[in-house]
Amino acid sequence: MSTEIEINSYYSNPLGYIKGLFAQTANSAPITGTTTETTLIDGGVGSLTVPANFFKVGDSFSVTMGGHISSVNNDTLQIRVKSGSVLLGDTGAITMPSTTSKHWNLEIRFTIRTIGAAGVASIASFGQFNFSKNASNAFEGADFSIVNNTTFDTTISNTLNITAQWSSNNAGNNIYSESFVLTKIY
Repeated sequence: MSTEIEINSYYSNPLGYIKGLFAQTANSAPITGTTTETTLIDGGVGSLTVPANFFKVGDSFSVTMGGHISSVNNDTLQIRVKSGSVLLGDTGAITMPSTTSKHWNLEIRFTIRTIGAAGVASIASFGQFNFSKNASNAFEGADFSIVNNTTFDTTISNTLNITAQWSSNNAGNNIYSESFVLTKIY
């Protein structure tokens, strides 16, 4: 009987452990014609902050984000994933093709490997940034995989941020997000 109850409970919530933590409710401010690293996240419902000592080993999270992009041929764009100044993910400088009002998508996964202060705590992150280019509408992008076991700290509050930075202040370089969802998947 208890097995039947457990199975029925699982199927009545087919999403299992998935729990929404934050959903963006407006477009972010466009990052246009600047070389300043700027957030791609706008306001929303929920929270991007995990309190001190809240993480547990195995906690896993997912980010799905998307929006529109225009870029000047051969300028670069760099997307970074951070908690404060702590780097969790980095596409590196992506040499951009010519794009005009194209779509982009960012998928990220994080897993807490160990908890503790910087030098003890560890988080593994991987992600992929994709966009359409003007020529043939082909997809291009970059991916990343980082294990931060030197500066990540679970004993302090951690606030997620995702930023973009252009290599030039050309007004033809523009990116903004329309959607951002953070979920706890385990």
